[in-house]
Amino acid sequence: MEVVSMTATLKDEVRGADLVDERLNKRLGKMIERLGASPSLGIPAATDGRAEMEAAYRFFDNAKVAPQKVLQPHIEATLERIAQCERVVLVQDTTELDLTRPSQQVMGAGPMDSEARRGAFLHPLVAFDSNGLPLGTAWYKAWARAKIETTMSDSQRASTRQKVPIEAKESLKWLEGLRAARDVAAACPNTTCICVSDSESDIYEMFSEPRSNNPDGSTPELQLLVRACQTRSTETGNWLDDVRATRCLFRESVSVSARKAKIAVTKGKREQSRDARIANVEIRAATVPLCPPYRFDRRLPPITVNVVLVEEPHPPEGSEAIQWLLATTLPIDTPKAVELIVTSYCLRWQIEIVFRTLKSGCRVEERLFEKLERTLNCLAVYSIIAWRVMYLCRLGRECPDLDCEIVFSPSEWKSVYAVTHRGKPLPARAPRMNDMICMVASLGGYIKRQTSPPGPQTLWIGLQRLHCLSLAWETFGPKPRHLFFGLTTLCGTVSPGQGEKVADRPDERRS
Repeated sequence: MEVVSMTATLKDEVRGADLVDERLNKRLGKMIERLGASPSLGIPAATDGRAEMEAAYRFFDNAKVAPQKVLQPHIEATLERIAQCERVVLVQDTTELDLTRPSQQVMGAGPMDSEARRGAFLHPLVAFDSNGLPLGTAWYKAWARAKIETTMSDSQRASTRQKVPIEAKESLKWLEGLRAARDVAAACPNTTCICVSDSESDIYEMFSEPRSNNPDGSTPELQLLVRACQTRSTETGNWLDDVRATRCLFRESVSVSARKAKIAVTKGKREQSRDARIANVEIRAATVPLCPPYRFDRRLPPITVNVVLVEEPHPPEGSEAIQWLLATTLPIDTPKAVELIVTSYCLRWQIEIVFRTLKSGCRVEERLFEKLERTLNCLAVYSIIAWRVMYLCRLGRECPDLDCEIVFSPSEWKSVYAVTHRGKPLPARAPRMNDMICMVASLGGYIKRQTSPPGPQTLWIGLQRLHCLSLAWETFGPKPRHLFFGLTTLCGTVSPGQGEKVADRPDERRS
């Protein structure tokens, strides 16, 4: 497999940031290493003393700091990693940031699904290689709603939306993400870039949007892969019936995960509870010409897309049949090409792990800032930290035999090895990458199994404790051993949420 080189530290991911003031650039590098060493801790607990804590809060509150400026060097590093790959999946999706507070609400936060819940939305474009190795964030958008409509019925709301141009809808985010992916394809001409998104992005404009920055062919075309949810008309009927009428190309057995409905009463098929099981599916593919839908302000062109149907013909009694309808510009000439489409879509799930790492591991929703601007600046920093946690998880699986010193310093791997192999002498050479990842994860509660590699949760807890061990190693060295192991015992008692009760609000601390 292809091995993507990476920078060794989080500090390298923000090197070259242009925040106008050089002191802010240096502060960003120092701060991201501090917060990245303890991603689950609150800012007061993760920083070293009151002066450093105050400096972190001043950084997030500085008018010269903006999410795009913080992320720009990481985006550039991501493009460098993408350029090293033969094929890359660019996944875009939206997650909500619930910033609802019991009393004083965050200034600038908007309504979410109701006026009672306040927060913002994050819509990134995250790159993964063909094995699911996260390469970083390639584009980023965050916003808060000014208001939501609560007085109209569903039919009235749908009728009103038909009279609103797409440029004034939140759906524009999908086109913006596609255009950003198109820029990535232009910047990395030797890489096949596939923009993947879920069913919410099934809008006709996604397919009619140009896929190359230059129509003359001087820049490569971006490939598109969208899970469909609409019943779209074709010249002979609709695209689901058209592809279902074709012969089965091959059959597969897929593992279906368990799911529990978020609310007791729900009508959506994809929101129903289900048990984990193995589903036997059939895969079909067809090329279909689509009839453009009506738009009040423009005429959309007719287009032709390839459609792949993954469907379970005989689901168990009482279970909803598995069905994926994938619309794509990728070729479907051979069963292997169709299998590549299904595999590429399966990588979309990785962005859900990114969101979980941000929320559960880095606890971005629990940072108690008074203003949304400060929260978004903090979110940009933790987006890079969450990426690195995921990168380490996947790197141990995909490149298990790499020298761990590519990522970990000698004091880090030696201190962790000494604690996890008590009584054994240090090896002459650094451990393999996978062995080191397992050792770090074991500090976070991971129990090594052949079929269950470490996940982000045990790794982010383990990285937090690795920082303490490395600091003790650099300060005291491997001897006297009783002192070092005494400190490791103290480090092991740090809980993931420790420090969160310390007020994060600058005004609260000053008062």
